[in-house]
Amino acid sequence: MSVVGVDFGTLNTVIAVARNRGVDVITNEVSNRATPSLVGFGPKARYLGETAKTQEISNLKNTVSCLKRLAGRSLKDPDVQIEQQYVSAALVECGAQVGAEISYLGKKEKFSATELVAMFLSKVKQTAQAELRLPVSDIVMSVPAWFTDVQRRSLMDAAEIAGLKMLRLMNDTTAAALGWGITKLDLPGPEEKPRRVAIIDIGHSDYTCSIIDFKKGELAVKATACDRHFGGRDFNLALVKHFEKEFKARFKIDITTNPKAMVRVETSCEKLKKILSANQQAPLNIESLMNDVDVNGMITRQEFEALIEPMLLRVTAPIEQALADAKLAKEDIDVIELVGGCTRVPALKDRIQEYFGKQLSFTMNQDEAIARGCAFSCAILSPVFKVRDFAVQDICSYPIEFSWEKDQDIPDEDTSLTVFQKGNVLPSTKILTFYRKQAFDLEARYAKPELLPGKVQPFIGRFSVKGVKADPKTEFMICKLKARVNIHGILNVESGYYVEDQEVEEEVKDEEGEKKDPEAMETDGEKKDSKTKTRKVKKQVRKGDLPIVAGVTSLDQPALAAAAEKENSMAMEDKLVADTEEKKNELEAYIYEMRNKLDEQYADLANDDEKDKIRAKLTETEDWLYEDGEDATKAIYVAKMDEIRAMAGPVAQRHFDKVEAERQAVQAKLDAEAAAKKSNDDEAKKQAEPAKDEVMTDAEAPQPETEAKE
Repeated sequence: MSVVGVDFGTLNTVIAVARNRGVDVITNEVSNRATPSLVGFGPKARYLGETAKTQEISNLKNTVSCLKRLAGRSLKDPDVQIEQQYVSAALVECGAQVGAEISYLGKKEKFSATELVAMFLSKVKQTAQAELRLPVSDIVMSVPAWFTDVQRRSLMDAAEIAGLKMLRLMNDTTAAALGWGITKLDLPGPEEKPRRVAIIDIGHSDYTCSIIDFKKGELAVKATACDRHFGGRDFNLALVKHFEKEFKARFKIDITTNPKAMVRVETSCEKLKKILSANQQAPLNIESLMNDVDVNGMITRQEFEALIEPMLLRVTAPIEQALADAKLAKEDIDVIELVGGCTRVPALKDRIQEYFGKQLSFTMNQDEAIARGCAFSCAILSPVFKVRDFAVQDICSYPIEFSWEKDQDIPDEDTSLTVFQKGNVLPSTKILTFYRKQAFDLEARYAKPELLPGKVQPFIGRFSVKGVKADPKTEFMICKLKARVNIHGILNVESGYYVEDQEVEEEVKDEEGEKKDPEAMETDGEKKDSKTKTRKVKKQVRKGDLPIVAGVTSLDQPALAAAAEKENSMAMEDKLVADTEEKKNELEAYIYEMRNKLDEQYADLANDDEKDKIRAKLTETEDWLYEDGEDATKAIYVAKMDEIRAMAGPVAQRHFDKVEAERQAVQAKLDAEAAAKKSNDDEAKKQAEPAKDEVMTDAEAPQPETEAKE
């Protein structure tokens, strides 16, 4: 069983795995530590991750980005309209949610945001399996704290379609906090004042600040505040607009009329922004941007900061909101830890440091901290790894209320109740009690729709309680429903049951609640009253379960099964296309290799007639490959290679025999030399042995003989 943490980002995705020696970030097929969060479509197959990035500019209309921000949204949502300026593919309505219309296998196709995310997660799974050489099934994935129930359910569905079991959907800053805290050995004890840390995550598209209390072996999120439209891409956009005006004035071109030119300028501005984080100025040069015009420009850090000043004015707002929700002052914060690629912008760091009036902390890798935290969480949840115990207590981002129809027999009954408040501990369970004579429905929704992102519907789910019958004694049934916001931040009414009021006997304690000393001597009077005193009390006793039918925004099982089957089919098609391309390349390489061998290695081993026949076959196959064989099947490429191998087989065998004969000759020579050397050594040894005996005899001769001679 593998333990994988995934930081699913708007721009890039980072994959981390827990191993016996710690947590490692794994590289993809081109050795990058971050994989572009892109899905592309072509005439033969899909392009996922790095391959999608490679062909993005040439295949703009069929490449979908910002996958995370489309999940669980509707086409009419104003936030989706904002995303359209960053997504080159056409966004369309796909069932109840937004999707993309693209050209795939020569046909127009529509895929929902959930299906697109599932495709990318399949690539994540494949990348992890290639590194680990093990099947990957369980993951922990990060999400922005502001994601709603419908968005979280969309990601859960996508994971299931991709064949992954989601152990936990974890808020970005909470994952970073776990990675920060689990390695600290000097955290305060249970009775001490907690260490308060502000985790600030500013990524490609959003900004989150969480205030977190750390104690030994645990963390508790006190408050979280977000700015959904503040990130690196907004800084890139400021640069793009600046150069758009400059190019109009200097080169008389309007890049807004050319989508490919816009993408190229945005890519260059992304690099420019990174250079300005370490340098005072940076150049921009793009060859043949549009209309065969080469463009260039220069910008200083001061000019860049002037362009992003409207953004910089919003830097402290999420921090102030988080502190207010946590009922703390900025002086109460002990550590300010920054993560996310955008926090490398010097002006941004300066504003945050100026606000707090103390040094900022950068002890974690800004790009990989969240993925590492997710991997730690996965290891904690997995039975395979033994990890230091570390409890994680997160909070609800939005208040949740339940509403129901008023019962005619209870005229003063309320019809709604806010069950989970904003800031409620997560996971959390609440028991709701209803007095009913028949089946009833209740609806869960967000209590304050104005807090939700964009125009996300406040509806969470409708739950129908079945099997309700009136008790003949009381004329109603006491129904108990267990509502739970789980570790993913998703609400469910998990179970229902009914109870009855019953009289039960319980022991009555002494008035002062003290037990008598067992060793105390009893008097005769006390013995008479020695019986245990009891009294009858009414208690609710569970009598049976109530079936609940849930209507939520998740896909139902038939839809999930169909989507998973479709994904498997596309994955098999991708693999076949990849294998076919590999065999095609092998055939092409074999043709060139065989030509070289005929002129070099096989030159003296084949007569002219044989060479001419093989060369003719090679030319015929090459012509076919570049004309009719461009779109052949894998089997045909293999058959063509086998034909050439069969024709060149006798020559290749002669070459093999020659090489083998040479090898044997060399080996025989080496064996002969070794035998001669051994023989010489033995001879030398024999000659040395008598001399050795003679010396020993002289040295060890008995002394008495010598005395006799004297």
